[in-house]
Amino acid sequence: MTERKSNPRALVIDDEPDIRELLSITLGRMQIEVVTAGDYASAIKALGPERFDLVLTDMRLPDGDGLDIVDWIQHHRPGVPVAVITAHGSTENAVAALKAGAFDYLAKPVSLAQLRTLVKSALTVPESKSATGQRSYELLGQSVPIVQVRELITKVARSEAPVYISGESGSGKELAARLIHRGSVRSDKPFVAVNCGAIPENLMESEFFGYRKGAFTGAENEREGFFQAADGGTLFLDEVADLPLPMQVKLLRAIQEKHVRRVGATTEEPVNVRIICATHQNLRQLMDEGRFRQDLFFRINVIEIRMPALRECSEDVPEFAQRILAKMAATNGAPEPVITPQALSALKAYDFPGNVRELENILERALALQSSGVIDVDDLQLQPPKVSAGETACLGTKPLQEFLDDQERQVILDALQKTRFNRTAAARLLGVTFRSLRYRMERLGLNEPEA
Repeated sequence: MTERKSNPRALVIDDEPDIRELLSITLGRMQIEVVTAGDYASAIKALGPERFDLVLTDMRLPDGDGLDIVDWIQHHRPGVPVAVITAHGSTENAVAALKAGAFDYLAKPVSLAQLRTLVKSALTVPESKSATGQRSYELLGQSVPIVQVRELITKVARSEAPVYISGESGSGKELAARLIHRGSVRSDKPFVAVNCGAIPENLMESEFFGYRKGAFTGAENEREGFFQAADGGTLFLDEVADLPLPMQVKLLRAIQEKHVRRVGATTEEPVNVRIICATHQNLRQLMDEGRFRQDLFFRINVIEIRMPALRECSEDVPEFAQRILAKMAATNGAPEPVITPQALSALKAYDFPGNVRELENILERALALQSSGVIDVDDLQLQPPKVSAGETACLGTKPLQEFLDDQERQVILDALQKTRFNRTAAARLLGVTFRSLRYRMERLGLNEPEA
């Protein structure tokens, strides 16, 4: 009999009983065992003898500071992900938390959807530790494109040159950036990831470079920006193509001069960061269109790494799927499901426009739908293949469901004709079960030809 893995354990630290209860209920529904503490002293007492897989701490505690918790964990429980919860200005405290070594942060009132996403991310990130206790990340796969990228990352990591990572959404650009950081001499310093498309244009300068007290209305305290938070380490600028032109100028100067000026300051301060940029857009095309500065492009694109799309690495899909399912099962405290060869074949044949991120979503849905511990083709609910330009033109002439039914009917008929209307063989050709094919034929009004 296979031994059931123990559920993940989380420590929730907050002086508000309602918050502790809310977080405990949410985490409990995710099959996570929760221990709570209302202050710094109680938290440290709990952290001493017990094992935790995740820590959530409020920024302000009656007898201490959330960042003190982060610091304690960094020194005594390295590798345990910790997220800071704050109601006192998410941006300012996020920078401080990230710089101190926090995995992520949440702002009050806590979004339960964001909390669940954070928890899943923290608990499914590969947890093998290096000698220094840092979390280790993996780039799985043995296909030629993956092997080539892995070799290039190893070489690039030894350099201090700026890196530009291109690739489709969901192809693993941030993972590549983290691997470069981990393999560099900066590995013991901060890695700060910034989604450039998520920052309002009017806040960009203060977010990147920080500000002085009184620099603008609401600037009640001095704060650091992303550059200062990443000092000594790596600053990863995701979706850099979304930066407006005025901010591109300021970013270029910061990279060239290695100095930044806080909003409201009269002097500059030195910063030492390695810049890694990424985007799913075509920077060269944007540059030709005048939407991305040429001088900035050549400054950040010293070394380019192109992340392959998942459809280019179809032979790696089974390994990816098995690994993802194992992590999801462990997170939910459930036995690892079995995925049938037919389901793996269907995944290998799928186009994955959303790449690995879409694969994760598909498998998470399949894990929820299956009831027998076995994931089959039907549980995957794969989207039908993209239609041609000519077929697309017909979309507006009939209801969507009718159009999809027509497409499905034609695919089934083609398979039946190829197998001389042998439904068992047709089901095998389509990568579905015989039961599923029979149901689809009945729904679509397809009858066997009369003898």
